[in-house]
Amino acid sequence: MPARRRHCHLRAPGFPPINACPTNSQPGKRIDTLTVKALLARPLTDIVASEFFFRRDPDCPTVYYSADGAQLFAEADLREKVFQKHPFEDDVFACYCFRHTAGTIRSEVHSLGASSVPDAINAGIQADKCACDIRNPQGVAASATLDPS
Repeated sequence: MPARRRHCHLRAPGFPPINACPTNSQPGKRIDTLTVKALLARPLTDIVASEFFFRRDPDCPTVYYSADGAQLFAEADLREKVFQKHPFEDDVFACYCFRHTAGTIRSEVHSLGASSVPDAINAGIQADKCACDIRNPQGVAASATLDPS
């Protein structure tokens, strides 16, 4: 019996990656459509059923885009500012469920040498009070990506 060949899907140089953002041609992270629906500040009739991706790059104005590239949503289309787009702004939420801002975390680190926010977030998650899958623009808990430095 002949050996099975593995198929490799290579992209030719100069072509964007599969599921690339239509704005900057970089790949996004797949995100649940429910997260997109929950965070849009637009009528949900504006959304056509599709697979969606999240772009965290601060230099890219697109936050969410559909796999076919036909639907693009920028931060102006959302209910909240996106931490990944503004990591150095004090008033943006780093944790959307428990409403911790980047500024309060930095202030605590500056004055105390550490932040209690990661522990507070983890306690909230353990108490089943977290809804990051729909409240956080990237669809995961802030504790997964929070860096208080």
